[in-house]
Amino acid sequence: MGMMLPTSPGPGAAGEDKQYNAARQALVEQIRLRVRESRYFLGKSKLEDPVIAAVAAVPRHEFVPEDMRHLAYENHPLPIGHDQTISQPSLVAIMTDMLELRPDSRVLEVGTGSGYQAAILAEICASVYSIEIVEPLGRQAAALLDRLGYDNVNVRIGDGYAGWPEHAPFDGIIVTAAADEPPEPLVEQLRPGGRMVIPLRRAIGFQDLVIIEKTKDGKVSQHTVFPVMFVPFTRDDD
Repeated sequence: MGMMLPTSPGPGAAGEDKQYNAARQALVEQIRLRVRESRYFLGKSKLEDPVIAAVAAVPRHEFVPEDMRHLAYENHPLPIGHDQTISQPSLVAIMTDMLELRPDSRVLEVGTGSGYQAAILAEICASVYSIEIVEPLGRQAAALLDRLGYDNVNVRIGDGYAGWPEHAPFDGIIVTAAADEPPEPLVEQLRPGGRMVIPLRRAIGFQDLVIIEKTKDGKVSQHTVFPVMFVPFTRDDD
């Protein structure tokens, strides 16, 4: 059972911040444990330090509905409205780690959602370009990221299938909704030597998290990591 947190600001805001910080540190330890048990890491004992530091720094409670803030640091997804969810923190951390980002990396995110994944990426790399098809979510996320000072995140409302060619190529691409196959425009916008992490549907009711790599000579390969469950990838014509 996780730590219960206050759900509205008030005179005890300083104490509230301390509770949120304690809960966030407890979540970091949960993620470390989850990573040690994960088949993905194949002998790696922990996430890369920048990823853990990002999870420890980003106030996840800001990215969930106010009536769910007491659940913000539980390690599971939460609804954020418009039939969308914020992913469980351990999965956000693992997917981020899979991208193998550097401080100078440029990343494309398809599916801004609440903005939490974008904030994690922004803590690690130089620039994040995020696309959200649900306009109210995109506008809310952009305003929140701006308020929190993430000035290296650019949010656009639109169909993420086409990517963001004006800012390509990208060192990493992360897709936070399940597609039938990797969108070809996204593969094209991946820099040689870069990685894309995307959930793909393999059968009715089943999805796999997949890493797509482009070698320096432009060859593309992919391998499956583990089963996941994401909301469907939607398009303007859906």
